[in-house]
Amino acid sequence: MPDDEIQTLHRPKAAPHQALPRPAATPAAAPQPQWLGPVLIVGIVLAALNLRPAITSLGALFEETRTGLGMSGTVAGLITSVPALCFAAVGVTAPRLSRRFGPAAVVCAGMAAIAAGLLIRPFASNAAGFLAASALSLAGIALTNVLLPVIVKRWFPDRVGTMTGLYSMALAAGTSLAAAATVPLTSALGGSWRTGLLVWAVLALAAVLPWLPIATAARRTRAAEAAAGTAAGAPADTGPRVVRSRTAWALACYFGLQATGAYVTMGWLPQIFRDAGVSAATAGVLLAVTMVMGVPLAFVIPRLAGRMRNQGPIAVTLGLFGLAGYLGLYLAPAAGAWAWALLLGISNCAFPLVITMIGLRARSSAGVVRLSAFAQSTGYLISIPGPLLIGALYQHSGGWDLPLALMAGLLVPQIALGVLAGRDRTIEDECGMRN
Repeated sequence: MPDDEIQTLHRPKAAPHQALPRPAATPAAAPQPQWLGPVLIVGIVLAALNLRPAITSLGALFEETRTGLGMSGTVAGLITSVPALCFAAVGVTAPRLSRRFGPAAVVCAGMAAIAAGLLIRPFASNAAGFLAASALSLAGIALTNVLLPVIVKRWFPDRVGTMTGLYSMALAAGTSLAAAATVPLTSALGGSWRTGLLVWAVLALAAVLPWLPIATAARRTRAAEAAAGTAAGAPADTGPRVVRSRTAWALACYFGLQATGAYVTMGWLPQIFRDAGVSAATAGVLLAVTMVMGVPLAFVIPRLAGRMRNQGPIAVTLGLFGLAGYLGLYLAPAAGAWAWALLLGISNCAFPLVITMIGLRARSSAGVVRLSAFAQSTGYLISIPGPLLIGALYQHSGGWDLPLALMAGLLVPQIALGVLAGRDRTIEDECGMRN
């Protein structure tokens, strides 16, 4: 099938009353229904809300789930590493699926996979079934992770920062909501971990609904443009050439290092505070503070980045906040706990920054889908050893001095890579790729 669905789309200046993004790759482009713009925005927000609850809801009930299914320590460790593995392995297939079916259809299928996995896994009777259902949800998340920047570039090419900020904020909100609300919801619904996990399938099912008409409209547009001859001359498959781009590698490594910091924070920050004498309840609240910081900043940072030709200064600023946070944890973890939680929360907003840069470092939607798949898949592979290495250092040294020194040290190359990735250039220019 032609690749017209992911060609660059330039939206003409709309009159003030027009809310609909108007793709106009050619003069003969098919007209779009007026309802599509608002529904796209709702669909993007609902999709982003569902990109982390499958993970953070399980984290909140992991001990109960492990006991209920009789998981061994090895299997439990495998489940904690599955998200990054799925994101890397499945995300790389997104460009091919997008070329074949269109990004809207693949995101719709991704939402359905998330919902199906969340519906199935609470009813699993053993660890293998639970792992398989979790992998199904994570596969849907992986595809949507890669293709949401493409949807933004395709339909909102002149509002990349604003729309990326909107869905980054929704993603952060979904992450925090599932982490904070799963245990209270479980208690309110009878105390079963199965019910506590099942409730998040409702949110996932709601996200499928707007993507059904979006995918249908996109399919009709493809058919109309193909019939009119406007889809002829689709771009060649330039995917392998992405690896020749220094900017692509800078983005991938920056993505991997920021993901390492985020996973270490989510997995180990409460333990750092507890070992310093902070109560378990307060340590949990401190982690929530760190995560909640991503909600407002995930909207502000992409909008700011989208207005700048070079996003390197933002990467430097976020990295310096992280260095200050780790230094504080090293010197006075309990005395300044709230300040260090805030500083690390700001530093972790490197995620919406790198997602914004992915949308800005390619001129076309075809380039964005390949860059997004490469940067995220490679980045998640890079992030896999980090939390395991931090745990090993903690166990070996009996304290947090070495792990914190390592995390602070990793921020130095992260800052340098952010400066490289933030330069005003595109992968098409670097690799001689056609739009």
